[in-house]
Amino acid sequence: MTHTGIWAAVDKVAEIMGLTPSALARRCGMDATAFNKSKRCTQYGQPRWPSSQTIAKIIETAGVSEDEFFRMARMYDQPGVSSK
Repeated sequence: MTHTGIWAAVDKVAEIMGLTPSALARRCGMDATAFNKSKRCTQYGQPRWPSSQTIAKIIETAGVSEDEFFRMARMYDQPGVSSK
């Protein structure tokens, strides 16, 4: 799994729920900016991965299974597949 795939899955979960990533973050009890694209890398360009606790919150909030979430993440790791 890649950084891009994980974040694409987060975006897809939000879309499926009819939410923005910011609204999904709020539903997960997090700061609204937690899932912003600008926060997915450090100021030095290093990838910032969501923690396992954050992924668990997303899965619980969305009511998807772990398998379903990670299937989405792997799907977006495929060349030519976009989360949009």
